[in-house]
Amino acid sequence: MKSLGEQNESMNAPLLDALKFKTGPSDPRLAECLKEFPPAIFSERLYQSIELMERYSIELALDLLGRLNLGEQLGAWRSADELCGVLDFQPRFRLALQWILARLLESGCIQVQDDGATRSYRLRNTPWKPDLKYLRALGLNIDPANAATLDLLDYAASAYPAVATGRLSGDHNLFGPQGIPLWLNYFNNDNPTYAVNNWVGAAAAADRLSSRPALRVLEIGAGTGSATEILLKLFDERRLLPRLECYVVTEPNTYFRRCNQRKLAAQYPNLPLEWASLDLDLPWSAQGIASGEFDLVYAVNVMHISKNLLFSLNKARSALAAGGWLVIGECVRPYDNQPMYPEVMFQILESFTNVQTDEEIRPNPGFLTAEQWRRAFSRAGFTRAEVAPDIERIREIYPHFFTGAICGQNTATAK
Repeated sequence: MKSLGEQNESMNAPLLDALKFKTGPSDPRLAECLKEFPPAIFSERLYQSIELMERYSIELALDLLGRLNLGEQLGAWRSADELCGVLDFQPRFRLALQWILARLLESGCIQVQDDGATRSYRLRNTPWKPDLKYLRALGLNIDPANAATLDLLDYAASAYPAVATGRLSGDHNLFGPQGIPLWLNYFNNDNPTYAVNNWVGAAAAADRLSSRPALRVLEIGAGTGSATEILLKLFDERRLLPRLECYVVTEPNTYFRRCNQRKLAAQYPNLPLEWASLDLDLPWSAQGIASGEFDLVYAVNVMHISKNLLFSLNKARSALAAGGWLVIGECVRPYDNQPMYPEVMFQILESFTNVQTDEEIRPNPGFLTAEQWRRAFSRAGFTRAEVAPDIERIREIYPHFFTGAICGQNTATAK
């Protein structure tokens, strides 16, 4: 069997072509879609990094094909549920298994048949041996800062066999002593493939608040403060900081909240910053969030883990003053059921998968499409539900664009 390095002409051609993706003048349609955002956010290096991560996650799926003994069972047609039963996997691992199978389809090693009710899979070609070391070197050559994402992808994938069989909890493993430093490196503005989420959300929020004379901000799930940091930076650049009357930064994790407070209190000693804990799945008023209090409710990569999405969106709207905005930066799925590389890290976490589904707005746990987010905002009573940039147009130009800000305005007086 040829190694990946020996298959450059056949197997690596799509990868190498993808890494040549150009921005700006090479495709003016994309530049037009992104004109409302700072140009430096969307660099050729960022697109190359995303393409590398996408291919890396396919190679991880090939690696897991062997480590989970899936290949031995795919000589005949099997659904994800059947594979879980035959291999004695935990039922909650089904989502991760479906993702692996979807990525394997892209490798050409398996095939699928769909009878409308069940998708079944079978081996099509002999899988090649993944060369993750080679791809890691490519990723670090594109940008050394990609190490943060690659490290977390590797660490998460290493837990899959134990999580599948119930020997280990994904939450316990990924948020244990070895995992926490990896998350801190990942959720960091020095990590370009993550920081883009913070920039897009902040730019959308700043645009929608530019005409308000006073600003009262509530941030949900701020983590260690990378999104807060970028939002305050843009407020400063756009001369909005003098209008800031209060900024309540909430984070339920005590360690993350203290990290956030130490960093930002030192950086902005004269700003009216406050820190608190907030569980978005419990009534917000009972946690000190008054109705009609804020001009902006803001969150980055948080709202998709709400157990009851409409409940949390309604609570966010209740916290807004008339004319206030909810702006959430999210990893947005371009098309229904499209697998995405960030899911490697999240889909074995209970907080990611243990949510209430809804056929219209959240048919499956995890990331939502732009259409699903707009429907969810509309059902929660927001007007002018918008997704920025225009994901539906962008996906026709570049199908691996995963970043968006969903914005909704509260035009009714909060009660």
